[in-house]
Amino acid sequence: MGFIIGFLVAIAAIGGLFYILVIYRNVPGAMEQRFGVLEELPEDVGQWKVDTESDEGKTAQARGLKRETRHFFEVQKNRLLKQVRYRNQATNEITRIDPDEVVKRKRIRS
Repeated sequence: MGFIIGFLVAIAAIGGLFYILVIYRNVPGAMEQRFGVLEELPEDVGQWKVDTESDEGKTAQARGLKRETRHFFEVQKNRLLKQVRYRNQATNEITRIDPDEVVKRKRIRS
């Protein structure tokens, strides 16, 4: 009796995995209908902005650096990144680049 129940649970798990892996990936709109659409990208994607208001920006200014940030949308991996670089205020030369940070986008149900 326990074998039959275990077998049925295994069949249900395989069916669920098939549904998730095949249907959600291959049927257009299935993922959005089930989980909602991702929020819109920021309007200033790809534009560098000087950061003078955050603590990191103020610290950089005190050291003679300009902290610049931007959002970058990586199309191949469908993810939004926050990029940060520091420039020398006198020469405008890039002195340091922080590692990219992935920005989590919220799903909005319609």
